[in-house]
Amino acid sequence: MKRPVHELRRGKSHERFWIAVPGASAVALGAIGAHLLQGRLAPTMLAVWQTAVQFQFWHALALALTLLALPDGQARRTACAGFGFGMLLFCGSLYALALGAPRGIGVLTPLGGLALMAGWIALGIAAVGPRS
Repeated sequence: MKRPVHELRRGKSHERFWIAVPGASAVALGAIGAHLLQGRLAPTMLAVWQTAVQFQFWHALALALTLLALPDGQARRTACAGFGFGMLLFCGSLYALALGAPRGIGVLTPLGGLALMAGWIALGIAAVGPRS
């Protein structure tokens, strides 16, 4: 059964954490890229940083939507895990690469992309799954 948004306030505190942290950190990392890294990174690496920020922001919104709108269940938990791990691996590896991490870190990027895709697929399954 779908939970009203106001129930989240009484719900699990870790869900509120997972709604707030990815979105807030995307804003902060976007500001860092726009103000602190401008002129310090090569334009191609600044573009990598901005790609990470955009992906993180969109997937933070997807995670919030998943937590707020879908009933608890395996598909919802899988979607949340996919979005969370995907942001960590995909965006995190791009941030690291932009800041000069060894290129080997780049092997995490496609794994993060796969996790993000799994999150979207699980979100779709949860959204069209049977209702009680």
